[in-house]
This record gives sequence, structure tokens and C-alpha cells, in this order.
Amino acid sequence: MLSIRGVGMVCVLAALVLGAARARAEEPAADAEGFVPMFNGKDLTGWEGNDKLWFAENGEVVGKSPGIKKNEFLASTADYGDFVMKFSFRIVNNPSGDANSGMQFRSQRVPNSTEMSGYQADVGQGYWGCLYDESRRRKVLVKPSPEDFAKAVNKDGWNDYTISCKGTHIELTLNGVVTAVWDEPEPENKAARTGKFGLQIHAGGPMEVHVKNARIKVLK
Repeated sequence: MLSIRGVGMVCVLAALVLGAARARAEEPAADAEGFVPMFNGKDLTGWEGNDKLWFAENGEVVGKSPGIKKNEFLASTADYGDFVMKFSFRIVNNPSGDANSGMQFRSQRVPNSTEMSGYQADVGQGYWGCLYDESRRRKVLVKPSPEDFAKAVNKDGWNDYTISCKGTHIELTLNGVVTAVWDEPEPENKAARTGKFGLQIHAGGPMEVHVKNARIKVLK
């Protein structure tokens, strides 16, 4: 017959086992290619940013800007090194037609600022498919040819983006067209090989950015 203490220990162990099982059940399952979702489709768990601008809606991540003076980012709370990330992106409700956005990667937040520093898979008029270095070198590192740009971009609808990073090698693919290939010449202390993702709303006039089906496969 179990003592009161023994019963208590059994209950504790059962609770630990149940908690571990629930945690495993809540972890996103990988698909056949090894990709796992980066958003749960209901809220922004695992991400942080200005909750006046960013929210989840209809299974999408949405950033709505009424017009802002400084760039804003929704950043992942986790860091990633080598990976393949896929997501679909579109810009809507932009009366001026000059909206700019993008997805940061291997990036970090700049202290005492709304900015992030690092690579960006760029989005926007004249920048679709570009690899930009945000708040670091502050320039386009690779720009697609006019022919590739014309083939790749769907300005009025959804665009499928793939970011691939392995060591110093980076590739961007937009709607099946490789738009940027970059081999980082700088050492790791100047161009980090790990960092956060960050969805951008660029300073400027009103706009909305929508992201869906964001998923990642971490490379060994």
C-alpha cells in the first residue's frame, strides 16, 4: 500500500509525463519535406513587435500601417543559423504604390531603436527579389536582372519567397526565379551567421503587408 508521500510522488510524476506529452502535441509537425510552420495561424506566439501594427487574421500575419515615420518590425523570438524558409507575401491598400517591406533574416534588433540590422529579402517597387543589408551596410547587395525581375514579380497578388542560408552562401528565390545569390565575404563578427527573422513595415504612407504559409527547415 502506498504511503501519502508515495501517492504524492506518483501524482507529480504523472503530471510531468502529461505535461511533456502536451508539449509534444503542441509542437508543430514537420511536413514531408521537413518544414515546420513559423506561425500558428491564430496569434503571434513566438514573435514580438508593436501590437498596434501587427496581428493575426484569417490564418495570415498582417501588418497595417496608417503611415509611420520609422520602420517597424515583427521579430521572431528565436534565432536561426542555416535554414531554408518559405513564405507567401503580398502588399495591399497602398494608395501611393511605393510601399516597401521585406523579411529580415540573420538579424538582430538595434538597441534603443525600432530598427533591425542584418540581411533582408526585399519587397516593394524596384526592390522585389533584392538582397538588402538593413542598418548595417545599408545597401543592396544583389539585385535581379530586369529580365528576372519581370519574370518573377506579381505586384498585385501573392508572391512565393524562398530564403536559403548555408554558411556564407545565401540564395533568394521569388516565384520560382532565383533573384539573388550571395557568398558573404565578411567574417562572422561583421556579418552574423545566425539571427532573427523580422517582417518589415517601411516608414512612409499607408500600407498593409500580409504573410501566409511561413515555414522553415533548419539545416544541420
